[in-house]
Amino acid sequence: MSEYEFLRLLWWAVLGVLLIGFAVTDGFDLGSAILLPFVGRTDMERRVVINTIGPFWEGNQVWFILGGGAIFAAWPPLYAVAFSGFYLAMLLLLCALILRPVGFKYRSKLDSPRWRTTWDTALFLGGLVPALVFGVAFGNVLRGVPFRFDDTLRMTYTGTLFGLFNPFALLCGLVSVAMLTMHGAAWLVCKTEGAIRRRSRRAGVFAALALVALFLAGGIWAATLDGYTLKSFAGMDAPSNPLTKQVIRQPGALLANYSAMRWTMLAPAVGVFGAVLAALLSIAGRFRVLAFVTSGLSITGVIATAGLSLFPFLLPSSLDPNSSLTVWDASSSATTLLVMSVVTAILLPIVLVYTAWVYRVLRGPVTEADIEDDPHTTY
Repeated sequence: MSEYEFLRLLWWAVLGVLLIGFAVTDGFDLGSAILLPFVGRTDMERRVVINTIGPFWEGNQVWFILGGGAIFAAWPPLYAVAFSGFYLAMLLLLCALILRPVGFKYRSKLDSPRWRTTWDTALFLGGLVPALVFGVAFGNVLRGVPFRFDDTLRMTYTGTLFGLFNPFALLCGLVSVAMLTMHGAAWLVCKTEGAIRRRSRRAGVFAALALVALFLAGGIWAATLDGYTLKSFAGMDAPSNPLTKQVIRQPGALLANYSAMRWTMLAPAVGVFGAVLAALLSIAGRFRVLAFVTSGLSITGVIATAGLSLFPFLLPSSLDPNSSLTVWDASSSATTLLVMSVVTAILLPIVLVYTAWVYRVLRGPVTEADIEDDPHTTY
């Protein structure tokens, strides 16, 4: 294996790790926001829910920024096509994400039921819409995106915002919503007590079972879709040029990697059994931290399933399959990837250590007494 080939594979894996890191960390606060109107029946209960994620949500979004930065630096054509083609979807996503900091900061400024209910709704939408849009984006990537390159590598995108919300993509969006709701419920079971914990436990079981059903339905549906197969290309260490290959569409291609490499079946298995185990642990009412860990493992399995189904494609083109972006023809130069690898090897452990320290310092449940003792600095 050449150095360039290894670096391309490494950054494909790093991109997956960053996406999983974002879903596992930021996912629980998105899921908690989705559950806010359902597990918090009174104003104080909702304040408890909000304060379980209040100290963490901004730091969790570091993974989102890291993922976007990694795509920009390591996979420039992918960044150009995805952020241009999905521009309106990205705008919708950002508008929803903006609701979160505003909701956190303004919700408790006035002691008015209407005022607080309005911001509770904003926080709910700030959790639901991103979870749905992320899943819809994955669904469209699996189906293929309508773009092509001309001879000068200028990109043309022919899709629309409403075209992104096709039936298969919406199913993937529901998978994402169920997955993050399950994770948010597992978080609230760990960080709350009493009635909120009981409601969160029930919501987590329901979300986990919904995830299993939707995930399996998505897998069955994906087996009927046309996938993409790389017939010929310039080489695994050739200079990046998306137009130096031949790609064909054929039914069942999304499952080809699972028959060719049996070990890849671990990904969907972890996705399903992680959710089932999280549900069982929630029903038992014990080992709350383990339930949260298994929920994170389920998220890892679901996202890894999508990535392994596509490999070596990063973004297939439904308009012109030969314009599809792959691991072998959409990366930055070997020098760029090497420099990024060195920087990441130095800085990523620092981020992980700091994050672990924050979670350790802020461990333990949030109670109504905590908020009553400090009503002005808590949310």
